Amino acid sequence: MEFIPHLLLVEDETKVATFIKKGLERQGFTVEIAEDGREGKRFFDERTYDLIILDVNLPYMDGVQLAHYIRTKNTQVPILMLTALDTTADKLAGFDAGVDDYLVKPFDFMELIARLKALLKRTIKAPESVNILRVADLELDLDQKLARRNGQTIELTAKEFALLEYLMRNRGRVVSKVDIAEKVWDINFDTGTNFIEVYINYLRKKIDKDTSNKLIHTVVGMGYTLKEK
Repeated sequence: MEFIPHLLLVEDETKVATFIKKGLERQGFTVEIAEDGREGKRFFDERTYDLIILDVNLPYMDGVQLAHYIRTKNTQVPILMLTALDTTADKLAGFDAGVDDYLVKPFDFMELIARLKALLKRTIKAPESVNILRVADLELDLDQKLARRNGQTIELTAKEFALLEYLMRNRGRVVSKVDIAEKVWDINFDTGTNFIEVYINYLRKKIDKDTSNKLIHTVVGMGYTLKEK
């Protein structure tokens, strides 16, 4: 049976929502529209979706708040933020809320389709597949989105998980702040910000706390690496 993705689009501009819905349905998606954040929350609570598209500026409950709420209930469903807000701070707020991807208006419709298909492909996996990254006694379960150290589960936000995954995939290699900004946050690194140091510190406190075998290391003037001593 052919898989037909069922999407929730939360967009308060009627013309934009109708345009997106018609375009996606021509590409084989089914789409439901919620006209504000409160309605989007209700739809999410009542139904099951394969992917959710959120605007940021929504009545009653904005897109960032709604993304936060969705992540408290479901850590797996992909969320794409579709908005006219395009500053680094706006993107970080979305990613911190658990958004998987970010597309700025105005956008090319075929790029939207490509982003949606990439998110769906990442989510839909064979049930028997097991994807686990390991370094020393640290393991990252990519299917269940869980981190464990010495058998103990570590609570991570979506972006902390993505950052740790990037470091583990590049184990033993020094990655720069520019690398991290581009690969984990999908933005150009602004030297006037310290958000990467902040997130590295978050990870250190969770991953290396109360252990003599520190895995996350700073290479002064170059970046960071994850490796055993």
